Amino acid sequence: MKKILIITLLLIGTTTFAQNKNQKGSLEVDGVCLMCKARIEKACLTSKGVKSAVWNVKTHELKLIYDARKTDLKTISTTVTKVGHDTKELKATDEAYATVHPCCRYRDTKIVDDHKDEEEGEKHKNDDHKH
Repeated sequence: MKKILIITLLLIGTTTFAQNKNQKGSLEVDGVCLMCKARIEKACLTSKGVKSAVWNVKTHELKLIYDARKTDLKTISTTVTKVGHDTKELKATDEAYATVHPCCRYRDTKIVDDHKDEEEGEKHKNDDHKH
């Protein structure tokens, strides 16, 4: 009986340990283009414990796989704000925001609208190729 209890505890401990090693999570991160995507993902991947970071330009969702023993979503969110991008929870400082490329100024509604116009133009261009 003692052996069964010890084996059970070891299995539970190992399972819990393995789960924390590949924690999945997501953050909402502001940005407008592929340059933003590259900057956001690179910042995450240079953060200790982050194994995968994929940011979607259209949805603004940053999907993550990270080692929960080494980092957490708040730390990753802080890392993203340091390269100039706001998250739903934290806002980048004005100094950090000023470092992003002028076409990446997601707080400027004109620039956001310009990127939407580009997306619409691409969509129509792709539709024309289908005919």
